Amino acid sequence: MAYIMVLIANLSVFSIIQVDRQLHTPMYFFLSSLSILDVCYSTIILPAMVVNAITGNRRISYSGCFIQLYFFICVGGTECLLLAAMAYDRYVAICNPLHYPVIMNRRFCLGFVAGCWIAGLLNAIFHTLMTLNLTFCGDHHIRHFFCDVLPMLEAACSNIQSSQVLLHVVTIFLGMSPFLLVMNSYIHIISTILKIRSLERRQKVFSTCSSHLIVVTIFYITAMFNYNGPSSGDSFIIVQVSSVLYGILSPMLNPMIYSLRNQEVRKAFKKAMTRTQIVIRTIRLYNLNLKNVKLHALIS
Repeated sequence: MAYIMVLIANLSVFSIIQVDRQLHTPMYFFLSSLSILDVCYSTIILPAMVVNAITGNRRISYSGCFIQLYFFICVGGTECLLLAAMAYDRYVAICNPLHYPVIMNRRFCLGFVAGCWIAGLLNAIFHTLMTLNLTFCGDHHIRHFFCDVLPMLEAACSNIQSSQVLLHVVTIFLGMSPFLLVMNSYIHIISTILKIRSLERRQKVFSTCSSHLIVVTIFYITAMFNYNGPSSGDSFIIVQVSSVLYGILSPMLNPMIYSLRNQEVRKAFKKAMTRTQIVIRTIRLYNLNLKNVKLHALIS
């Protein structure tokens, strides 16, 4: 059910943004990119969990585990940077509105998203190669519901010090640094919002930004805790819970918080639904007329 909800919500948001020309702005470009990332995020984890639940077979092949590890780290690192890019977009829109079209031009936005993907790909390559060099012995049991770095380090029986150092360094650059950039952006945004005289406009801007801030805070804190939290013992269950929050709950909440609360997206959705109903009625009317023509020809 969670996977179906993620697919329907995120693909609907992406489709609406692509179809409606009024939503072809930098903010919605980043939103559509986030929707695709969330679909990828869930597709990497949830279908395998569904198969495991239905068949009762919890095994995964050695190559399959590392493929899942690579893509999960790639998408996770990309989303960390993309959320920071979205915060910067809101900062420029609210704090420097006159320069917004110049700064956030199409070329800059495409380069921003491409940079996020490249950083995510490089991060995934480093982690996957480091984990591939580890030795796994015993029953090869991973205490997690998918292949991730921390549980695989716990399952290894070789020296994992270099992998742990890389994990902490990457967490600082891809986790802590973007989070601090987001916080810095929102400090400036909030100070600008407080200067707005119109109460209605102030509430509207603050509502949009507060929803983004909630999602970002949940994602970054749970992700950073996951990769710098407890790595062994009974407390490892906390890592599993945090993985659910940023790996499954976040892709479910993003479309609802970012888009369904947005009036422009709701209007575009209603417009798309109206067009769909018109097309369905036209097809039904055409089929009905076709049947009447065939019946008239048969009678004649």
